[in-house]
Amino acid sequence: MVPQTTELRERRPQAAANAKGLSASVEKDAEIMADPSKFVVPDLTIKEILGAIPAHCFERSAFKSSLYVVQDFIIIAALAYAASHIDALSAPATSPILAKAALPSAYVPYAAFALKWSLWAAYWFAQGLVGTGVWVIAHEAGHQAYSTSKAINNGVGWILHSALLVPYHSWRISHGRHHAATGHMTRDEVFVPKTRSQRGVAAIDGEPGDEAYDGTQSGMNVPQQEQIKVADILEDAPLATLIDVVLQQTFGWPMYLIRNASGQAYYPRFTNHFSPNSVIFDKRHFFQIIWSDIGIALTLGALYFWGQQRGFAEVVKYYFIPYLWVNHWLVCITFLQHTDPQLPHYREGTWNFQRGALCTIDRACLGWVGPYIFHGICETHVAHHISSKIPHYHAWEATEALKKLLGPHYHFSNDNMFVALYKSYRTCRFVEDNGDVVFYKDSRGRARREAVPRDASVSDSGVDVAA
Repeated sequence: MVPQTTELRERRPQAAANAKGLSASVEKDAEIMADPSKFVVPDLTIKEILGAIPAHCFERSAFKSSLYVVQDFIIIAALAYAASHIDALSAPATSPILAKAALPSAYVPYAAFALKWSLWAAYWFAQGLVGTGVWVIAHEAGHQAYSTSKAINNGVGWILHSALLVPYHSWRISHGRHHAATGHMTRDEVFVPKTRSQRGVAAIDGEPGDEAYDGTQSGMNVPQQEQIKVADILEDAPLATLIDVVLQQTFGWPMYLIRNASGQAYYPRFTNHFSPNSVIFDKRHFFQIIWSDIGIALTLGALYFWGQQRGFAEVVKYYFIPYLWVNHWLVCITFLQHTDPQLPHYREGTWNFQRGALCTIDRACLGWVGPYIFHGICETHVAHHISSKIPHYHAWEATEALKKLLGPHYHFSNDNMFVALYKSYRTCRFVEDNGDVVFYKDSRGRARREAVPRDASVSDSGVDVAA
């Protein structure tokens, strides 16, 4: 069963709160967290958080949402139309570009080759960006944020996601479980951190209370000997890391759907998003999973028909390679939203919904691409986890309101996305097997942050974070 922890996403705010600034608890947290290596478990209530968001941000409009779908498909059609002229534009005999360049005849074939594949590469990249925007709108429909009608939401989501080879209801259900348990070490559904033991790293020597043990457990003062021990297991050459990142970006999404890659390690071996008997789903989901599979089958059938009629090379050039770019951006965005050295993860007893919702980070994404093509999914993800029914066109205002309330508990990064992807992959290697609040450690066992109490021993929330 999906845990019943969705109150934060459903409940409507009564009135704005904390209009004059930070609450007393957050102000105290800000003093402690002025040291970026320190983290205090947030003690905000659901009512406080939702109350900070203007009421109109929760309003959904099928008409307004549909305008973004129309916008995206106009751009997709325009790009495909432009791509249909690439071969003519780059052919040695007919290319106006090559003719204007007036190259020596010996160089024309090489220039034509370079021009042709440069234009196709530009098309694949651009179409992948816009396809990701369509994915975001379908994702929003899955959260029932597209409109006030469940039928419209599920209809639009099923059509758009099926067209992108995503099993709509299957993903909607597992993604809902992710939102219901974000940042929970044993209940979250995706990008769950590997632990020390799962990575095959030996347990820490010593006992709690020993200086070396405590420094290693926190990751803030790791002895050199311990760093070498961890590095012998986990440290990779930069080229090896780059290869791993490319593999993740290429195959991460289909492998998550097919075999639960990056999901909970204790799930059965053949857990996937296509079988209604998968542990992810309940019996009541049976026909929704079948309907999702039918959507995938219809799209594959349409692609096969297209290939039979016009050649599979055309399918690859116009659809499949942009589809790989969509997969890349999907994995990149979601990985970076939940994988960063400054983000905590919680274990049972310390986790609650609002704390989990704040275990994510907003990022600036490729300048204007993030706000206008990706519909703000990178820049407003914290607000999305606070209330997933806020449509993207209101998420910007909701984000600004949340920043004022959350203070240091709002996370943001303006690192380049490609740089951040590489850095996070290298620095977020594992978390400890014990501890109520844990942070990622790098390949030498070092962490960027540690949880500290709000006072000398126990936080105001009653959670002991000193041990």
